[in-house]
Amino acid sequence: MLLRQRATSKIALGVAALLLPTLLSTPTAAMAAAAAGPGSSVAAPATSSLTWQGCGGDIPDTVECATLKVPLDYREPGGKKIAVSLSRIKAADPAERHGVLLFNPGGPSNSGLFYPLALSGLLPQSVKDRYDLIGFDPRGVGASSPLACGTTTADERLTYRPYRDATFAKDVAWARDIADRCRNRGEETLRHITTRNTARDMDLIRAALGERRISYFGLSYGTYLGSVYTQLYPQRVDRFVLDSAVDPKRIWRGMGQAWAEQAETAFDRWTDWTARHAARYGLGDTPAEVERLFWDIVARADREPLDLGGTRFDGAEVREYIRWEITHPSVAARTLGLLRDAAAGKPVPTFPTFVPTDNELASYLAIVCGDTRWPTASAVYRADARRDSVRYPLYGDSVSNIFPCAYWGRPIEAATTIDNKVPALIVQNEWDSQTPLATALGMRRALKGSRLVTVDEGQGHGVYSLGISACADDVATHYLITGRLPVRDVTCAADPPPAGDSRSASPSPATAPARLPFFGR
Repeated sequence: MLLRQRATSKIALGVAALLLPTLLSTPTAAMAAAAAGPGSSVAAPATSSLTWQGCGGDIPDTVECATLKVPLDYREPGGKKIAVSLSRIKAADPAERHGVLLFNPGGPSNSGLFYPLALSGLLPQSVKDRYDLIGFDPRGVGASSPLACGTTTADERLTYRPYRDATFAKDVAWARDIADRCRNRGEETLRHITTRNTARDMDLIRAALGERRISYFGLSYGTYLGSVYTQLYPQRVDRFVLDSAVDPKRIWRGMGQAWAEQAETAFDRWTDWTARHAARYGLGDTPAEVERLFWDIVARADREPLDLGGTRFDGAEVREYIRWEITHPSVAARTLGLLRDAAAGKPVPTFPTFVPTDNELASYLAIVCGDTRWPTASAVYRADARRDSVRYPLYGDSVSNIFPCAYWGRPIEAATTIDNKVPALIVQNEWDSQTPLATALGMRRALKGSRLVTVDEGQGHGVYSLGISACADDVATHYLITGRLPVRDVTCAADPPPAGDSRSASPSPATAPARLPFFGR
């Protein structure tokens, strides 16, 4: 879910920010009808109907760009069109070429336009030899007919807010205001920015590329997008790798609440680790002492926000910051030491914060609010937040608090029920706080033809080609090359972290992952 950005993600977002102009290409009515839903069928064109050109700017010549026009409303395939921006890196060995490999890096709100470029230094050569790597910005995101809500401040874009009795009425007003502003900016477009429609766009991309089937690599939210495609177009699925999976039955409020559930387990595991390394960090000789120190700092920050290198954090922000970092114990331990120093009035380095853009907020809300219905009564959120603040004190109040989806309106379609036997490979870390192992097991149950690769003691969000487990990488690469799944689910060991890696070293807060309030970042 919320991917604490790795260097590769930062590269992708930085390159995608160029948002370079591309050529337009309009799909035929038959292609649009084929993408409208399951059961329809049309032969793919013999060759690509897209016009590719250089992307310009600092983008290497090996990357080509194009734009595809797709229906805004698939119920009216001949009606209004919107643009979806694409990129391509051709297969390195035409003689070995198998097909196309589409990517989605998660979010929902992440630009995927230049994700192939970001991954090109990580994917094994055997994969790059066999596939055209295809990136795209999903509808409403980045360069693909971007949405806007008109927000301008960091506070407006704070999506998950700690529950307090005194501020609940203010939070309700904020949620209603954000929903109203998003609708006022373009309700007719907004209601069609859904995962189902993005999956339909993927099928138009397939047809426009001249392919009968597509392969796919989806991360975090991208696993749900991939699973929706398998449900709508099972006959079009080739080789699908779903990395760090959501539970299709928990979209989307339930997935947010899964963060709170997992955070408690991860926190206990972290306090135990930190106590065992007391000689190095000096934060407590027992897990109880480490935990007491942390909550004392939270209480201190609630009374008077801490000065963290010029950024002021209250207790809720301290809780959220640690929640991100505890999957990397040494990073979180060093952070707790700095928080202790700040509470004592000592100067500390600047702690990085993340403020989403207006487009990131708008496209995120469009998906999570438009895919499925949310409770509409504010009393439900109040009761749930009070309950979960006790059950899951680290983050439960925030993820159960009021949200703009309460005032979004009824989705135009019901959420997709994922229940099929389409083959797919799911890869998952045991200790992932954003898409916990339990949610990957939910995806495994929904995709009955899939196999699950679990990285024993694997930490962090994202597995494939990220140096987490050579074993898991080998299984995924073998599947992408041969199309053969393991005969049963697989458990792989995590690799020892390399010297200097953030999982074993302690970087400064300036190099630690940023806080990101979205799924799959």
